[in-house]
Amino acid sequence: MNCSAESKVDVRGLRVGWLTVMTFALCATVASLTTLVWCGEPKDRSLDEAAADELPLDSPDQDHWSYLPLEAPPVPSVTDGAWANTAVDRFILRRLEDDGLHPQAMTDRRTLIRRLSFDLLGIPPTLDDFERFLADRRPDAYERLVERYLVSPRYGEHLAQFWLDLARFAETDGFEHDKERPKAWRYRDWVVSSLNAGIPYDTFLSLQVAGDLLHPGIASARNATAFCLSGPDMPDINSQDERFHNVLNEMTGTVGEVLLGLQFQCAQCHDHKYDAISQADFYRLRAIFEPGVSVKRNKSLETLDERDNKESRQPRLWIKGDWRRPGPTVVPAFPRVVNSAETRPEDLAENPRVAFARWLTGGASRITARVMVNRMWQLHFGNGFTDSPNDVGVVGDTPTHPELIDWLAADFRSDWSLKRLQRTIVLSSVYRQASRPVETTDLARWKNTLAADPDGTLLSRFPRRRVRAEVVRDAMLVAADSMFWKQGGPGVRPPLPAELRVTLLRNQWNVTEDRSEHFRRSLFVFARRNLRYPVLEAFDRPDANASCGKRAVSTTAPQALFMLNSSFSWQLARRLAMRVASQSADPAQRIRYLFRATFTREPTAEEISESLEFLSATEDDGISPLTELALVLFNSNEFYYID
Repeated sequence: MNCSAESKVDVRGLRVGWLTVMTFALCATVASLTTLVWCGEPKDRSLDEAAADELPLDSPDQDHWSYLPLEAPPVPSVTDGAWANTAVDRFILRRLEDDGLHPQAMTDRRTLIRRLSFDLLGIPPTLDDFERFLADRRPDAYERLVERYLVSPRYGEHLAQFWLDLARFAETDGFEHDKERPKAWRYRDWVVSSLNAGIPYDTFLSLQVAGDLLHPGIASARNATAFCLSGPDMPDINSQDERFHNVLNEMTGTVGEVLLGLQFQCAQCHDHKYDAISQADFYRLRAIFEPGVSVKRNKSLETLDERDNKESRQPRLWIKGDWRRPGPTVVPAFPRVVNSAETRPEDLAENPRVAFARWLTGGASRITARVMVNRMWQLHFGNGFTDSPNDVGVVGDTPTHPELIDWLAADFRSDWSLKRLQRTIVLSSVYRQASRPVETTDLARWKNTLAADPDGTLLSRFPRRRVRAEVVRDAMLVAADSMFWKQGGPGVRPPLPAELRVTLLRNQWNVTEDRSEHFRRSLFVFARRNLRYPVLEAFDRPDANASCGKRAVSTTAPQALFMLNSSFSWQLARRLAMRVASQSADPAQRIRYLFRATFTREPTAEEISESLEFLSATEDDGISPLTELALVLFNSNEFYYID
């Protein structure tokens, strides 16, 4: 799995202690031996029936912070009231003041617009936006910029990729043949249009869980349910019963971790070792979705379809998660540990999936809201309040600011508006503070801050971070003035290096004939599960075989080698060089254009001097050295990182 946030086994083992680890290992060994010696159907069916037994919940099971009732805590008082413009700031500042720390001053306008543009739109600001913002001296200039970005069509495109990571979206099935899903793009387009339209998050979730039932006959609502079936699949498997079982189990685990932020996947085989999630809980949750899934050999799954599903399977628990070992029957139900007392089994009588969709933002809203607030905070600061976004359960990370996450979650739950939540975050002083010392910074205080908050988890400064893989490619296209802004439709296939094409089966990457399509936004590049587009893979795009709550961020030699040597990089560097050459014949002015196009700033005197020296070292028409200089800027840290 490429998603580093979910690979926390060693750390968790250290947390629970040596004795617990040894006990867990012993249990796992016994379980493995039991599986190895089993052959055929179990002789004593009474043993299988006992597997459905589950311990009753007690108070400690439900005392974890993410399970508790959600109430907005009072906004704390602070000493530096002038810095704290919003309630968000007061929670952050109170923690800093308690630790004897101070936040950074506000960053400069150039850094702020670049930060905001990358965070809300996923691209650098245009030079026109940059100049307009610098010239706008109205007190609410920044607020106006935020509103303009929130209504931009680029907003939904950027936020959609964040959600598609969670939804493990791809346009192929995966596994050996990696068969194409010709209609998968419709789900991607639905996500984009929904986010741009600003539909409330409760509606956004409900449609993905039960759109076909809530709005029968409306194609877009049915397309939304592709969320449930976006995971890997093997349509040509010999046993379609096994396929049905695997698809449902994968879906159930994904629903649990994405929508509820809890790890359900392991409960398909055994009761959860730490959270109060039993194997029966897993299969009762799975039973909610079973009527909507129908498998046919060699046919890829698309959307849930309960009304036209002719299959009728009896929901049951499967012994040790084995599709060949049916256990006792189960009835649909919500997970007990996050289920409120007022929710009764009969509430699911009309349709369990519709009831579940409503429960997510009703009876379970305390955890649903906390999970999404944590994800949005992570989107803007690199880390969430808890750095295990797909696991806010017992073994997940403890939140750094528990009161703030509750305050934001309670506020978010009032209207479920993602745009309003993001507006609240980006208008805060904590978001607008500098990431490094500025002219007014007390350097002694800065050194103390670095020592006390080395990783920036307390937000004593804005955390510097690298942009996502898609943003790397998109920023290059924007800088070279080469982006083709067409929206929607099937994924496009730009050319691939020959050494990659030979690894694919025949016709698995037929290059899109219209060359202008090759320069579309990365969101619309064909998402193949078994082969990611090179620049996206180099910069840690996940493989979509599992939900990714937080991407890995690596620094590797192949990244630099690709950016310096690939035909894609050279092509865009040359386009940028030709663009700046057409603007002016003056070498110094050309350098200024290059820096503004790539870094959204003017070059320093030293940078101009060194660049002039570099350009004068050749005697050609001027395009080649400009191209090489553009390539150097594409490969600099400043191009990849948000300050």
